Amino acid sequence: MKCLILGGGGFLGSHLSEALLAQGYAVRILDRPNLARFKPFQHHGTVEWIDGDFVNLKDVDKAVSGCDIIYHLISTTLPRSSNENPAYDVETNVIGTLHLLEAVRKHKIKKIVFVSSGGTVYGIPKEIPIKESHPTEPICSYGISKLAIEKYLNLYHLLHGIEYCVLRLANPFGERQRVSAAQGAIAVFLDKALRNEVIEIWGDGSVTRDYFHVSDAASALIKALSYEGDNRIFNIGSGVGRSLNEILGAIDSLIGTPVKRVYLPPRSFDVPVNILDISKAEDLLNWKPQMPFVEGLSKTAQWLRHNN
Repeated sequence: MKCLILGGGGFLGSHLSEALLAQGYAVRILDRPNLARFKPFQHHGTVEWIDGDFVNLKDVDKAVSGCDIIYHLISTTLPRSSNENPAYDVETNVIGTLHLLEAVRKHKIKKIVFVSSGGTVYGIPKEIPIKESHPTEPICSYGISKLAIEKYLNLYHLLHGIEYCVLRLANPFGERQRVSAAQGAIAVFLDKALRNEVIEIWGDGSVTRDYFHVSDAASALIKALSYEGDNRIFNIGSGVGRSLNEILGAIDSLIGTPVKRVYLPPRSFDVPVNILDISKAEDLLNWKPQMPFVEGLSKTAQWLRHNN
């Protein structure tokens, strides 16, 4: 089967591409022109690259044609910036996905796997860990758009029989994560620590998140490809919460010296704590995270030392 990865040239997409190739799938990638491509894929015979724009109907239609499975990894916004221009968030992400779904219907694609956000769709949690049945009350436009896309996927399933699976990811980290993107606390903190630069913490460092290695995110996406059950939404994470201060402590231990840090006023869109209940994915997808946190942290640091 041929799998199209929308956003396949990025952090998560490159790891997913590797995992799919290892399973024997053909891979097509749609990503932005002039994006620095992950080197091993540049001349790989089973990877087809299409330079294009997700909001360009012709580019999307070209990319979708001839594929069997679509992985939708693209987001044009970040949680912290989405509230500044909600209209842009909707126009590019929600409307863009509706055009994608029309292309999926036109080309009779077998299945679409969508990467949603376990960190934003639930809003401020009423219980920890957070189950998929938890109320969804996002406090940023990014989360609202992700949730809207989930709803449209279900609508197109009901109206047109399109199969889909939604993975609500926690906070993946690991090798090849871009530290310039201002997203991904672990990679950003590690990079600054290795450079002996000051790390900025929004709030008192108690904000707690569910961090897990990108290899486990890729393996969950592979599991979603073959899943045929009635449940279509799954939390994917570690099931363990770590505060920013705990992350800094782990980095201190890894590099052998205290990192420089400064604490700034908290941000309004930061949920105080977010830890996902991953039991449904364990039971129904037969998936569970394999990479120990400290080992993943060490791998990320090693990659940063050699590539930044």
